[in-house]
Amino acid sequence: MNTVTNGVVIEPEIDHAWMPSSPCSDSCIGRGIETVRAVTVVLRVFVAVLAFALLPILVVVGTMSPRARRRVTRFGARLLLFAVGIGLQIDDTRSMREKSRTDAGALLVAGHVSWTDVIVLTALRPATFVARGDLIDWPILGLLARAMRVLPIHRRNLRTLPRTVEQVADRLRSGGTVVVFPEATTWCGRAYGTFRPALFQAAVDTETWVQPIRLRYVDSAGELTTATCFVGDETIGQSISRIFRLKGIVAKIEMVAPEAPGNDRRDLARRCNASVRAGAGRGPVAHVALDSVARAAPDSTVHAARDQEMHRTTSIA
Repeated sequence: MNTVTNGVVIEPEIDHAWMPSSPCSDSCIGRGIETVRAVTVVLRVFVAVLAFALLPILVVVGTMSPRARRRVTRFGARLLLFAVGIGLQIDDTRSMREKSRTDAGALLVAGHVSWTDVIVLTALRPATFVARGDLIDWPILGLLARAMRVLPIHRRNLRTLPRTVEQVADRLRSGGTVVVFPEATTWCGRAYGTFRPALFQAAVDTETWVQPIRLRYVDSAGELTTATCFVGDETIGQSISRIFRLKGIVAKIEMVAPEAPGNDRRDLARRCNASVRAGAGRGPVAHVALDSVARAAPDSTVHAARDQEMHRTTSIA
């Protein structure tokens, strides 16, 4: 049973069979990459503090002009990305017609590697993020999450999933842009999980086009790296401290053709999954095998809430 403290839902510490999980561990984290000198770390921290100083401005501006809010948000994210030491490279292969399908709002989906994904995608296009329910309690990122008005998803409580789907649908109906990580948890970037269909229902319900985004991190040699991944037993504090010291990391984004919503969330999830993974090699066999066990539940919660067919269990984001 959930409790509420100061308006925050506290989930019971009970894992269920469909709890999002990843077999990636501390051993997946790239440790041999170049690092910067201590003086550079100090400068990066200073710039990060400056970026967070923009948050009150963001809140004030947002009440006056949504367009200005987006500009300030994008500037702040790019400043924060600079502070973290991650470059940004965007390759947009879409035609003008394809771009127009997501101009007025869209559901953006991408693979999930790290907390840095949120900053990278905000620097690309300010949006509402669906994120883990405890994110607002995290150091540094919690402030950003509250300023961005994230939609929390409580992964240990399946009963809350239909409500989250409705919240996403409401944002899409109003012309907003929502970002979802359909793997439902972080992977190392070399291996990856399968897109779960639950939150794709919001795009189907609102007839909103879905924009797949290919996101990967490379080192100074242009090679895929797992140095930024947030997996295993590493804490958020340890991850922030480690990533602030990395040198030569670039986040590469590829914008590909958007997917029509259709009328089947499972088919939509499969199409987006294939689009995001096109050209990518599969990770270690152990990663892939374990993922086959962890991709089926929250979607069943949405289905049961709508259709009252409790005997059906299928495939959160």
